Amino acid sequence: MSKKKILYVTQEMKPFTDVSEMSRIVRELAQSAMESGMEVRILMPRFGTINERRHRLHEVVRLSGMNIIVDDDDYPLIIKVASLPGARLQVYFLDNEEFFKRKQIFEDANGKPFDDNQERMIFFCKGVIETVKKFGWPPDVIHCHGWMTSLIPVYIKRAYKTEPLFQNSKVVYSAYPNEISKTFNSDFIEKAQINNLEEEDLTSFRKNGEINLIDGVQEFADNIVLSRNSESDNGFEAIEGEKVRQVEYKETPELVEQLISFYDELTAD
Repeated sequence: MSKKKILYVTQEMKPFTDVSEMSRIVRELAQSAMESGMEVRILMPRFGTINERRHRLHEVVRLSGMNIIVDDDDYPLIIKVASLPGARLQVYFLDNEEFFKRKQIFEDANGKPFDDNQERMIFFCKGVIETVKKFGWPPDVIHCHGWMTSLIPVYIKRAYKTEPLFQNSKVVYSAYPNEISKTFNSDFIEKAQINNLEEEDLTSFRKNGEINLIDGVQEFADNIVLSRNSESDNGFEAIEGEKVRQVEYKETPELVEQLISFYDELTAD
């Protein structure tokens, strides 16, 4: 029996970034999946806060050289790789000088969200799919973490629905509280269109005249995971439906164990 292929798409991960609890969860989850006998690959942005020398990043020439179109402009995509310390796992970083070179992640030094966060997100999501195509590696599960990955479900299910590589992929989205999408403007829907996508394919991302990423995710993801610590409120009580899986936990290892079991359920014949 071939190993299950798990693709993690995340906006943060220890030890490269440590912005929120997401960093630790993705780090432990990826290693546990690998140790459980699954084949794992990880994709994340190469933010300017990541020290390339310390983490020994180097460019993967065979994967680099693509251009990603965002709002009719071409942006070069550079792929870099590093080994995850203490694990036999490689992390692939999507890099572009204009979008990721800055020394802050999502907000400037004064705490103001970057005006181009929506373009950075679109670039990243498009780049992820094109990179996986270059891998020639069909994932059984694509597990997305964080708002920056919110377009992956609609791209996989609509824009790339005829791509053989993704025909059997299950797309899982782990939701975390964020306010970033409130700063997106009305141009987001038009800019996010790719391939044969039309504006109507993305209408679920707009609610009451504002961009609402979780509504779009709910329409296209196979499952949404709400990881809820029993002693805290994650702010997602309004999200409900048959796709939503509530995961209660007190310690990260308990959460990781539940998610590994969930992958088995999703991919069961």
